[in-house]
Amino acid sequence: MAEPEEVPDDVKKILGPNEKVEAYIKEKIYHPALNIDSMVVTNERVILRHPHAAGMKKDYTDYSYSDIAGVEMETGLLRSKLKLKLKGSKDVLDLDKLPTEHAQKGYGLIRENVGRFQAPLATGYANAPKNEVEPEEVK
Repeated sequence: MAEPEEVPDDVKKILGPNEKVEAYIKEKIYHPALNIDSMVVTNERVILRHPHAAGMKKDYTDYSYSDIAGVEMETGLLRSKLKLKLKGSKDVLDLDKLPTEHAQKGYGLIRENVGRFQAPLATGYANAPKNEVEPEEVK
């Protein structure tokens, strides 16, 4: 998996001022290909990068964590697939042919960020920060 500093410059240019890259994951294909999709997981959204025209042009699709209903992972021996379920849609976004180790990291980051962006009642307080201060006794 590429380190955040290895993220392509075209992706860095579309990040917000407080947005931080947590993972950059590229599909791995055994045969040579010009158009390899990649996914950028940031602290605010998931960006899908679609290069085309021999890499001269790129399209981007991004999804805020508040728009993602859930994430699934299909694990294989060498390659895995991530599936993002969107709220209000039956469509599922697939990013496959991912090295299993990278898919697992992406899965964990996306699940964590989806939990942070959901309302506390929607997640059953499972992802709410712990209050380190004990509440005062009621008199």
